[in-house]
Amino acid sequence: MSDRGGSGAILVGLALSALALTLAPLLMPDSYSWIVNTTSESAAQGVSGAWLARLGLGTFGLAVLALAWSHPLWSPAARYAHIGFGVLMTVTAVASTKPWVAGIPFDTAEDQIHSFAATAMGFAFAFGIVAVVLGNRGSRRPIRALDVIAILASIFIPLSMTVLPEYAGILQRLMFVVAYVWYALAARESWQVLRQPGRTPLLSPPGHSLEP
Repeated sequence: MSDRGGSGAILVGLALSALALTLAPLLMPDSYSWIVNTTSESAAQGVSGAWLARLGLGTFGLAVLALAWSHPLWSPAARYAHIGFGVLMTVTAVASTKPWVAGIPFDTAEDQIHSFAATAMGFAFAFGIVAVVLGNRGSRRPIRALDVIAILASIFIPLSMTVLPEYAGILQRLMFVVAYVWYALAARESWQVLRQPGRTPLLSPPGHSLEP
């Protein structure tokens, strides 16, 4: 896989994931509201059409895993934090939340796994961003406005969803937008570095250097 092709595949994966989660509400029952109901609920157990949201969540997780494994500048701490995010995101696609519709049976254990993964994912994302800022390989990357926004979003949006449940859906979607943009810019950064002379091939094992 070429550097351009690998980074391009990650960006395509992110884009397809975002598209799937955007379109998922269209497959939901009439009682579903994208303002009130979350993306997780569009992938809920026992709900017709939930496959599209599950596909979107799973694709997002796999794209982040590929990025975390291949990014040439990320320190081990940053790499493994974002690998954790990718794994946890994939878990939320496999283990679905309980349905918001009354009367549909669901697996309580699966719902609990989903809730744990979704909560831990926010911590992994915030820690991963801090680790990227503080520990880029060979240099310290200046903190960017988007880094601050992403960290604050990962902390305060989940709290806001608890306080304002009637806006949980739109708040969570805002957090997803921030995450998509952050990872897309990270993928672009990876491509810019890897296309330089002496680059390391994409998808090299963790701990590689840029030396030929």
